[in-house]
Amino acid sequence: MVNQEKLFEQFPPVSTKEWMDKIMADLKGADFNEKLVWKTAEGFDVNPFYRMADLENLKYINTLPGEFPFIRGTKIHDNNWRVRQNIEVSDYAVANMKARNLLTKGVDSIGFIITEPESVNEQNFRLLLSEILIEAIEINFFCNGKAKEILDLILLISEERGLDLQKIHGAIEADPLGRLMVNGKLCVTIEQGLDYLASLTTSSSVIPYLRTIHLNASYFTNAGAGIVQELAFGIAMGNEYMTQLTERGLSADLAASKIRFSFGTGSNYFFEVAKLRAARLLWSVVTGRFNLSGNEAIKMEIHCVTSEWNKTVFDPFVNMLRTQTEAMSAVIGGTDSLTVQTFDIAFRSPGEFSERVARNQQLILKEESYFDKVADPAAGSYYIENLTNLIADSAWKLFLEIEENGGFLASLLSGLIQGKLSESALKRRQDISSGKEILLGTNRFPDLNEKVPSGIEPERMFKATAFEDDLMVEPVKLFRGSEELERLRIDQIKENK
Repeated sequence: MVNQEKLFEQFPPVSTKEWMDKIMADLKGADFNEKLVWKTAEGFDVNPFYRMADLENLKYINTLPGEFPFIRGTKIHDNNWRVRQNIEVSDYAVANMKARNLLTKGVDSIGFIITEPESVNEQNFRLLLSEILIEAIEINFFCNGKAKEILDLILLISEERGLDLQKIHGAIEADPLGRLMVNGKLCVTIEQGLDYLASLTTSSSVIPYLRTIHLNASYFTNAGAGIVQELAFGIAMGNEYMTQLTERGLSADLAASKIRFSFGTGSNYFFEVAKLRAARLLWSVVTGRFNLSGNEAIKMEIHCVTSEWNKTVFDPFVNMLRTQTEAMSAVIGGTDSLTVQTFDIAFRSPGEFSERVARNQQLILKEESYFDKVADPAAGSYYIENLTNLIADSAWKLFLEIEENGGFLASLLSGLIQGKLSESALKRRQDISSGKEILLGTNRFPDLNEKVPSGIEPERMFKATAFEDDLMVEPVKLFRGSEELERLRIDQIKENK
C-alpha cells in the first residue's frame, strides 16, 4: 500500500509572531504600517498578509452557501448566473430579431430598453416577444413610463400562450428614487411616484419572480463613489423602498421579493468580490427589522454591470481587460446576473463586434474557466473573508448615519447624499490628475501619437450637465474619471491638425 503524506506535512508550522519577526528584520527598522499596510480610499487598513487566526473572530464564517445570512451566496449546488445583454428598442420587429439571435449565442437574459414610452402597445409587444420562449429565459424591460401597461401586456400574452406565471423571471425596471437622484426630479410628485410603484408592485404579485424595483446602486459608482459608499447608499435606498411600500399597505415579504439590486463593478478586484458578499449580509440585517415570514424573501437578488466610471476613450481596448476582471469579481462574488458593457461604450454606440466580445467575455468564464461550477468560490480565503467583514462594518456605519438623518429620501432632499458623493468624486478626480489612481493608457503610459477613435459620439463621451430649474433635489452628476484628461488630449489633437 502506498504511504500517503499530507501536503506540506514535512514543514513545521510557522506562527504569526515568527512571520512578523522575519518581516521586521527585512524592513531594517522601517515602519511596518507605513511600508506594508495599505491605507485604502474606503477608510480602513489592509494588512500585507492574513492567516487562519484572522478568521477566528469573524461572524458567520461557518455558514454554508444558501444559509442565512447568505454571506456565502444564495446558491447551493453551483455558481451559475444569467448572461445579460441589452437591446435598445426603437423598431420592435428589429429588436425581436436581435433578441432571438442573441438567445442562440449564449445569452439567457435579455434587457429591452424601450426608448419611446408612447410606443408601448399590444401590437408592438406581440412583435417584440414573437417566438421568444419567455419561460426559458430572464426577460427585462426598462422604459421611462408605461410600467403598468407593460405588466398588463405580459399578463395578456402569457395567458394567450398558456404560460405558467411561476416560471417567468425578469423585471420591469422601475426605480423612482434613482431617477429622482440623477435627474433632479420626477414627472410627478415624489409621493405620486411611490404610490405608482406600490400599485405596480401589488399588481405584479401574480408573477412572483418578476421584479418591479431595479435599484440602481451603480449610479453611485458612476458618480465617483467608493465601494463602501455604493454599498451603504444602495442598502439605504433598499431600506427606503421597503419602508415606503410597507407604509402603503404592502406586505414586507412582497416588497422584499420585488427588489433587485444592481451594483456597478469596478476594477478593485478583491474588494468587488467582498462587496457582494457584504451586501447580502447587510441586507439580511436590514430586512430583519421588517419581520419577514421566511428566509426566501430575505435573499438579495443581485444584478451587476461593469462600471462606466473607469472606461476610457483613448487606448479603448484596455477597457476589455477592465471589464474582464470586473466580470470575474462579480461572478466570484455571487451575482445572479451580469451585464458586461462593451469596450467602446464611453464614446460610441456599440456595434456587432464590441457586443460579441462583451458577450463572449462571460461565456469564457463559464465554458472555459468553469466559474459557474462551485458555490462561493471565495470561501475560506483569509483575505477576502476579512475584506468582507471590513467593508460590511464600514458600510453599516455610513448606513446608520443616513438613517439618523431620516433615511435615504430625507438625506437626498437635504443634500447629504449629494455632498458625500461630490466629496468622493472630487478626491478621485484629484487622484487621477496626480496619478495616484491609475488609468492605464490615460494618466499612465499614454500613447501620445494616438488618434481619436473613429465613430465617436460627443454626447456619449461628455454627458451634458445642464439641468432644468424646477428641480426637486440637487442632481447627482454621472461622469467618467478620465473625462478631464481626455478633453485636454482632444483639444491638443485638434490644435496639431
